[in-house]
Amino acid sequence: MLSSLTYAIEPIAPIPQTLPYDPQKAALGQKLFYDPILSKDYSISCASCHKRAYGGTDGESVSVGIYQLQGNMNAPTVLNSTFNFKQFWNGRANNLREQALGPIHNPIEMGFSAAEAVSRLKKIPEYKESFQTITKRSLITSDDIADMIAEYEKTLITPNAKFDLFLKGKSTLSYEEQEGYNLFKTLGCATCHNGVNVGGNSFQKMGVIIPVKWDQKSSDRYALTKREIDKNVYKVPTLRNIALTAPYFHDGSAPTLKDAVKRMSYHNLGITLSDQESAYIISFLKTLTGKLPKTSLYR
Repeated sequence: MLSSLTYAIEPIAPIPQTLPYDPQKAALGQKLFYDPILSKDYSISCASCHKRAYGGTDGESVSVGIYQLQGNMNAPTVLNSTFNFKQFWNGRANNLREQALGPIHNPIEMGFSAAEAVSRLKKIPEYKESFQTITKRSLITSDDIADMIAEYEKTLITPNAKFDLFLKGKSTLSYEEQEGYNLFKTLGCATCHNGVNVGGNSFQKMGVIIPVKWDQKSSDRYALTKREIDKNVYKVPTLRNIALTAPYFHDGSAPTLKDAVKRMSYHNLGITLSDQESAYIISFLKTLTGKLPKTSLYR
């Protein structure tokens, strides 16, 4: 009870140990997630841009799609994406089901229409039978594909980070980690990076204090709304597992965590951090690296 009351007043909440999901759908979603059959040239799967070794990203500044076409955005992590209030950097998908079809239909990423994706899957007896067993229908729809992949992505959560255990009173932070967390709160980082996903729950302007140059090719909120106020506005990225997901920012322009911390402090807080302050904050951020549950289907 005491530990629950303690973390209730903190800006960050622990990730739950598990989330409910449909195992049958998740198993089929896992197969689809790793299968390049959903890309036009059979070269790209969802896993191509969301690799376990890179914390659910691809480790590239911007992602590469079919026929080696280069995109314009950094791949956000798939880990803990179920906790985001919107999906994609500009929030154009309201949930994981809507998000799942986005890369498949994107002409640079996987390059398939809904009809083409369904048609290809229907020709594979194993897929046809699996969908029919779950949906009780002989017809496969694009919504079915999205439903299975989204169900799989619900399993990709990372509880038991050191910081989660600290919040629960089951671990202690080192001096450097505690100093970093204190700075994180007092300098204002927690204003945007808060909640269970330490982000992913609001839109914010990059460069709110010291403006950054706007790139018209970027998929920010302006690309959706065409409102001037939405230029350089993005969904606040999660800081969960941030030590694993370099490079950083929507365009992958920050190669290291130190670079990302210093640039965001300057542009969004108007503060020039010392090397010591940066080191403390990075020590804290590293405590946000969690562990996939044993039941997770991610590999």
